[in-house]
Amino acid sequence: MHLTETSPIPAAALPVASLRDHLRLSSGFADDTTQDALLEQYLRAAIASVEGRVSRALFRRGYVLRLGRWKGDHAQRFPLAPVVSVEGVSLISAQGVATSVAPDRYRLDADGMRPRLEAAGTALPMIPTGGAVEIAFTAGFGVVWDDIPADLRQAVLLLAAQYYEGREAGGGADMGFGVRALLERWRDIRLGGDA
Repeated sequence: MHLTETSPIPAAALPVASLRDHLRLSSGFADDTTQDALLEQYLRAAIASVEGRVSRALFRRGYVLRLGRWKGDHAQRFPLAPVVSVEGVSLISAQGVATSVAPDRYRLDADGMRPRLEAAGTALPMIPTGGAVEIAFTAGFGVVWDDIPADLRQAVLLLAAQYYEGREAGGGADMGFGVRALLERWRDIRLGGDA
């Protein structure tokens, strides 16, 4: 399995001003924004950490999932949620030739916790021997900061602040209790098998 982000989060969507306020950085001076590039860097790192921990895309953006085989004949779970749409499914031959799968052969089960690509008939399309399948999809809570649930927004700000404040010492390895507590309800419970 290989997941590739195809449309990164635009810099304008990042809550740099909110992080600056959270850190209580000076305001009212001509050089208020001198640290914005650094704050953006820490926000991106915090978002990536939170998304990895809870398997959720915070900002809505495009992805391509490449698989060598299906997890099941009838359905394939997406590695992150919430999935908003499936833009296309392509079968890739061993020689690298892509063939689009007709949209009437699959559908999206947009379950908020465990979204899946499901077969519209009896089974998902057969992946060529030595080949792969690529699924282009869009996932995320929304396109602006306020679309993201409040507890996840708070976790990002706390973690970005932790990265900023620990920058001289190389940063802390632990997320901290407050961040972990905010993320706990979003974590998947996996019990093995096809969980």
